Formats: sequence, structure tokens, C-alpha cells
Amino acid sequence: MQRAGGLWSKLISFNNLFRAYRKARLGKGRTSAIAHFALELEPELLSLQRELGRGDYRPGDYRLFTIYERKPRRIAAAPFRDRVVHHAIMNVIEPPIDRAFIHDSYACRGGKGVHAAVDRYQYWACRYSYVLKLDIARYFPSIDHEILKRKLRRYIKDHRVLRLLDLIIDGSPDEPGMLTYFAGDDLLTPLARRVGIPIGNLTSQFFANLFLNDLDHFVKQQLGCRAYLRYVDDMVVLGNDKRRLWTIRGRVEEHLAHARLRLHPNKVHVTRTIHGVDLLGYRVFPDFRRLRDDNGHRFARKLRKFASGYAKGRILWEDIDPVVQSWIGHAAHADTSGLRARIFSQTIFRRGTGREAPGA
Repeated sequence: MQRAGGLWSKLISFNNLFRAYRKARLGKGRTSAIAHFALELEPELLSLQRELGRGDYRPGDYRLFTIYERKPRRIAAAPFRDRVVHHAIMNVIEPPIDRAFIHDSYACRGGKGVHAAVDRYQYWACRYSYVLKLDIARYFPSIDHEILKRKLRRYIKDHRVLRLLDLIIDGSPDEPGMLTYFAGDDLLTPLARRVGIPIGNLTSQFFANLFLNDLDHFVKQQLGCRAYLRYVDDMVVLGNDKRRLWTIRGRVEEHLAHARLRLHPNKVHVTRTIHGVDLLGYRVFPDFRRLRDDNGHRFARKLRKFASGYAKGRILWEDIDPVVQSWIGHAAHADTSGLRARIFSQTIFRRGTGREAPGA
């Protein structure tokens, strides 16, 4: 692939920054940071444009917090101003680089997504007897900065864009965790290498796709796996030869070691497709799928909290409805009509005055 150039003037153009602002605020509700930025929109965008153009731009501090969904995840939320810059970057670098991705890479790409990935898997599950499921241990916290920068330089030649990307990568919060050693390391190697990109950044999602693109091509082209797909670090390979799938697992592990990544020891399995596989929030069989049990339980708890907050006047229905509709849309892609009826029949949205919410 020819490296992309001539991107900088497009990136810092006022039109691109304005488009990035609109994307950054989409679906984010009414926060004070967004309201303040919107109140001084033109001066804020012009200030960003000047800082970027002069090379003075520096990312702000992340807000760190932990969410608990199946397992704790540390989320790093960038200031809204920086999120505008992230969208401005993605507007110009994503289209040329996306063409280098394989068809069956499904995360954070136009026309792809969770449901398309599950549909594709189910299509293959009707044709193959076995599935190899792979997952990378602590993927986002393990992404090596030096290797990521090297990969970006294979696709982009504009040095000012690369300098800005380096700034964002270098600004990642430090990731606590165990030291991981690979072949050729000495005692101090892991201490000398910075690792980890923040879950929550738009740029991080793209970096995560790019970082494993070499692996995708290795599996598809060198190992000859036609039925292979990836969603971030969730990977599946299907086939009719169980022994060959275990061999592929070993080859993938060797390839990942060059990128200083390891497979999760407890999340590598070869099973029959007819027995079903946990994939992207569903339990998927060749001819039907169910929602994972923990997904339904989590949403039921969230719905009860919403109902309590709504009754006390602490939350508006307009803030609740998009979350509810999003979950319904996800659940509707599985055999869940009974589950949905049960969850919604158990929760009533009513203000303290006794007036029920519209659509509840």
C-alpha cells in the first residue's frame, strides 16, 4: 500500500475541525464541557487550529475511572477539546488506511460492527464443524508504543500528522500491571518500554485495529484461513480439522510474540460449532443465537436504577430512552422476545407524582 501523504492541511482546516466537533458531541448528552465549548464554538475551533498549525497543541489530562461489566476496566476519558482533535485526525487518516484492512475486521468500521460480525460467524458455523476462539491478554494495556508508532509509519508519510499521533500515544496514562518478558529481553527491557493506550479514545479504537492488521493478513494469506474474523482482540477461525486449528493457534501465538502480545491462557478454545460459542455478547449456534445471561442481568439492574432515579426526579426520560433503545436493538438480534418481555414487565417508570413516563 502506498503511504498516505498531504493530510496535514486537511486535518487542521476549519471545516474539518467543525465536522470533528459535531461528531465529538454526537450522543454525548448535555455535559458542561460540551456546553462551554459550544458557547464559544468559533473561538475554540480557531484556537485549536492555531495551536495545531504552530505545533503548540498539547493534550489535556485524562479523567480516569473504572467500570464494572463482567470485569473491571479502567477508562481514560479525554477532555472534550481533545476529543475534537481525535475526530479531526480520524476524518483524514481513517479512509486511506481502512482500505488496507481485511474484509472480516469488524470493529469501529463503517458498515461493520458487532451484528455484522455475528452474522458472518453464523454463516460460517453452518459450514464448518469446529471453531477456534482466541483472545489477547490485556490487549489495550499491552500495546507497545514503539511498535505502534512503527506500524503507523508504514501507512502515513506526513511527518506533522505522525508527530501529532506520537503526542497522543505518548500522552497515554501509565498502565499498572505485571511486567511481561519476551524472547531476547533482559531484566530491564519491560521497564524501558512504554505500553498501553487508553480504552475510550476514538484514536485508541483505530490503533487497536491497525496494530493487529498484520496478524489478520498473516492468518488469511499465509495460513490460508478463509473463515477468520476479528473484532478488536476477539478472533475466531473455523474449520473441519480440529488438529489443524490447534496448529493455527500455535502459529498465531508465535506471530503475536513479535508484537509483544500474548494470548489469554483461559480464553483459547477449540469447540464444535453445534455446541455454541460466546461471541460479542451472544451465545451463537449455527441456526440460532441467545443473549448472554450476564448481559440481560446487567441491563435489568441498570433499568431498575434508571426507574429509581426517574421516580426521584434525578434523571430525565430523554436521557434514559436512548440507552433502552440501544439495548433493545442489540437484544433483538438474538432469540430474546421472552427475555425482553420479562425484563420490561418487572420495571415501571413513574414520577413521584404518579405520572408514568411516555413509552415506559
